[in-house]
Amino acid sequence: MAAALALTLVMIGCATAEGARRHHRPRVEEGPASYYGRGFAGRRTASGERFDPRAMTAASPSLPFGTRVRVTRAGGQSVTVRINDRCGCPGGRIIDLSEGAARRLGMIKAGVVTVRVEVLDP
Repeated sequence: MAAALALTLVMIGCATAEGARRHHRPRVEEGPASYYGRGFAGRRTASGERFDPRAMTAASPSLPFGTRVRVTRAGGQSVTVRINDRCGCPGGRIIDLSEGAARRLGMIKAGVVTVRVEVLDP
């Protein structure tokens, strides 16, 4: 009986937001990234905030709004961005970065580059 109660408490703890944070392992994904810029300035993002192309933000197909991720380009440059928008991310892209983040990664001319995305917090 005590073992069943302990198992239930562990399961409930993992089901809560706090429990998920404690048991969360950083997710890492590799794939193509693109960016979107000034043409979307001032428009509302899926999270409701206005898009600022200079901000360190990004669009993800599935990560929760507010999640911070480290995006690292193959050359070693990296930037930390906050997810504030959704994307369909065509062509297998895993993230769309703001122009400001893309500039820090040196990807403006290339447009699409391979990156590593690591979730820093849920």
